[in-house]
Amino acid sequence: MVDFALWDIFRNLLLAARWTISLSLIAFIGGGLVGVLLLVARLSQVRGADSFVGAYVQVFQGTPLLMQLFLAYFGIALFGVNTSAWVAAAVALTLYTSAFLTEIWRGCVASIPKGQWEASESLALSFGERLRYVVLPQAIKIAIAPTVGFLVQVIKGTALASVIGFIELTKAGTMIANATFKPFVVYSCVALMYFALCFPVSFYAKLLERKIHAARR
Repeated sequence: MVDFALWDIFRNLLLAARWTISLSLIAFIGGGLVGVLLLVARLSQVRGADSFVGAYVQVFQGTPLLMQLFLAYFGIALFGVNTSAWVAAAVALTLYTSAFLTEIWRGCVASIPKGQWEASESLALSFGERLRYVVLPQAIKIAIAPTVGFLVQVIKGTALASVIGFIELTKAGTMIANATFKPFVVYSCVALMYFALCFPVSFYAKLLERKIHAARR
């Protein structure tokens, strides 16, 4: 049995936490970029775009993230690409995040009064100009709180990447627990680290939500 001090356990988990944070940021930023494109496509009047984006959202919201990780890891290889657990996890979490962010942002845009669209149209603004100058500036203020709040789900979702061999916080915890035979101590440290990552984000999202509600009064 390997004799690990508590600080050694904590230090090794901190090293693994870097990959959890990196994967979370990649998924959140990448998912945000894809989500913006999907949102614009859904709001546009291009034939079939709304149905395609709607189906995309339903697929990723209606299937487990665990299954999506497996499909990304083994599916990419079917195209002759030698993928790694890191790439597969980043792709799966990016697509998963984009589906949810698209739906969150669509709801925020839908909350903008219809009169705003009509007023901007009466000014002979194009679709892109209506979005850029009238609708999106208002929708962004509403979307900030739920978007930041969803980052918590992304951080916790990275734990599932361990099933395809990606060594992040949860996977590292399992490896250390097997080496030290101290699963309670190790997983307690893992839980505390996830809490330390998620609580500030969740708390900040609540603060933003309160500010937005206060500004509306």
